[in-house]
Amino acid sequence: MFAPTTYATRRAALAEAVGTGLIVLPGNDAAPMNYAGNVYAFRQDGAFRYYAGLDAPGLALALDAETGEAKLYGHDPTLDDVVWEGPLDSLADRAASVGVERTAPPDALADDVRAARRAGRTVHTLPPYRGAGRLKLAALLGVAPDAVEPSSALVDAVVAQRLVKTDEEVAQIERALDVAADMHRLAMRLAQPGRTEQEVAGQMEGLAIGRGSHPSFPIILTRHGEVLHGHPGGAALEAGDLMLADAGAVAPGSGYAADVTRVAPVGGAFSDRQRAVVEVVLGAQEVGIDGCRAGALFRDVHHRASVRIAEGLGALGLMAGDPEEAVEAGAHALFFPHGLGHPMGLDVHDMEGLGEDRVGYDDEVRRSEQFGTSFLRYGRRIDTGHVMTVEPGVYLIDALIDAWKAEGRHAEFLRYDEIDRWRGLGGVRIEDDVLVTDGAPRVLGPGIPKRPDEVEAVVRSGA
Repeated sequence: MFAPTTYATRRAALAEAVGTGLIVLPGNDAAPMNYAGNVYAFRQDGAFRYYAGLDAPGLALALDAETGEAKLYGHDPTLDDVVWEGPLDSLADRAASVGVERTAPPDALADDVRAARRAGRTVHTLPPYRGAGRLKLAALLGVAPDAVEPSSALVDAVVAQRLVKTDEEVAQIERALDVAADMHRLAMRLAQPGRTEQEVAGQMEGLAIGRGSHPSFPIILTRHGEVLHGHPGGAALEAGDLMLADAGAVAPGSGYAADVTRVAPVGGAFSDRQRAVVEVVLGAQEVGIDGCRAGALFRDVHHRASVRIAEGLGALGLMAGDPEEAVEAGAHALFFPHGLGHPMGLDVHDMEGLGEDRVGYDDEVRRSEQFGTSFLRYGRRIDTGHVMTVEPGVYLIDALIDAWKAEGRHAEFLRYDEIDRWRGLGGVRIEDDVLVTDGAPRVLGPGIPKRPDEVEAVVRSGA
């Protein structure tokens, strides 16, 4: 948590941006796993945590957009709560810790919403992304669940505010990256024949938990990097495999997230082809990182990184023709079928629950319908204070190759006979978190090995 003035300042800015009406920000409730008292690990709503700071279930915040007055709704701890959970702060003390003076029990929120609506005031809410949250919000507003309409004014105000990270937010992302860096170094040391994907991922998660953190999203770790979201299974790693690990951690106490991807050669040595593809991806990442400058369209940064991939694959004999023309046609997406990156913050895909198009696109930049580029999560302009992931990749996906080859798609740019000889390589993705500044972009966090010789040295140290 930050100082109470941080949250008060955020709320004041939000109230001013929205201007009129009552802003309602429900926190998340505990989610039962198989019965009410056995719950999943709690994850607070990002918007609630940004404006109210509290990481506990059963809370809600209302903010008067005209007066700036905030009220926190929740229960005071009961004796039973103390028996099962230990000493707990009162609702008033929790409110004071985030600069809120007024508190009320949960049921009072419905009364306040009804009073606002009777007075002809707009009640502003954000899009619900959990079924239980939608039902709760529908009951609060007195509408059917499918009739819950989020406030465009509130969504736009929240997006504009949360995209720009303050120095203290950046510091928290770097705290998360300190943990993530150790997780990835551990994974590289464990990239040895005979270990399973689950074993490596489990030790990464255990490291995070031991540091008072936890993974910022379910760990992706696989010897089949061509599966973009390949979660760990019982498969044993084999010498010569490429192990892809896409994992991050959260900063203890604040919840700000990190998101990093690395590849490691199982046993300690990249093959010539593996090394060549890693170098292509590193070249594209360098272009992407350098492009993260204030005022740039992230769509254009993605395009330039894609051209670098086409150039690199052309040099390896996998693509042909003019790289710029190949990317314009979408031929590169056979190897790079996703976007270059996304915003980072309290959510690892920052604010994606508000709607990916609402966060990542606007009247200036519309989402592409072209395969590959259509998966670019963020295309609009980036500005000072934005934190973006930069994560290009090259993948040899058999099903995609088979489909495109059968129809002769982009045959003028794709050398299918040579591509067939590279099947089985898997996939390479390399990802860092980048701060947009007034000058050159800054890669956040400690250095995490990513160049082939550096990675090989770490893998061999664990043999």
